[in-house]
Amino acid sequence: MRRRAVLGVLIAATLGISALVLSLILDSRRAGSWHFADADDAAVVAHGKSVYMGRCASCHGRNLQGQPLWQLKDEFTGRRAPAHDETGHTWQHSDEDIFHMIKYGRFPSAPVGAVSFMPAFKDVLDDRDVIAAAAFIKARWPTALRVSQAMLNPGRAGMPQRADQPEWRFPPASCSAARRQRAGYRGPHPGGSETESDRAAGG
Repeated sequence: MRRRAVLGVLIAATLGISALVLSLILDSRRAGSWHFADADDAAVVAHGKSVYMGRCASCHGRNLQGQPLWQLKDEFTGRRAPAHDETGHTWQHSDEDIFHMIKYGRFPSAPVGAVSFMPAFKDVLDDRDVIAAAAFIKARWPTALRVSQAMLNPGRAGMPQRADQPEWRFPPASCSAARRQRAGYRGPHPGGSETESDRAAGG
């Protein structure tokens, strides 16, 4: 009887350790498969502000407002840096998409050969810098946009702490951007490129 009890304890301990190891492996794989920009981490946001002002503000604006007429459809479409504030459409993309755009100058889903005027920062910024810049951008958004954008991330990562408060609502500028998205048009992509569906929708 005593041997059986000891054997049962050993089996339970072995199973518990195996489950823990498997969980750690799965967590590490999940963490390595996508990038999360924590807009609630003050230190990360502060670092991101420094990165943004030094590398991004000259094109996208110190207030994230983008270049003048960035939404205009003409022969210069895609060459003007878009806004990253609530008037733009960056909040309509996941953290992984934003990370990929900053680092590689294109979205991971962009077709091969797609033209992008967004410079790639992979040789200038490390992953920590890229994530911090994305966190700074997100930290400037109204609560409603952060809630909407967090729902695009795995596990709704980045859901703001104020999400359970009833007084927030979508700002008018973002509502018009959302209507364009539902119509199949999101404007020139954050990297400056646009798809055939974007051009067909015409804004």
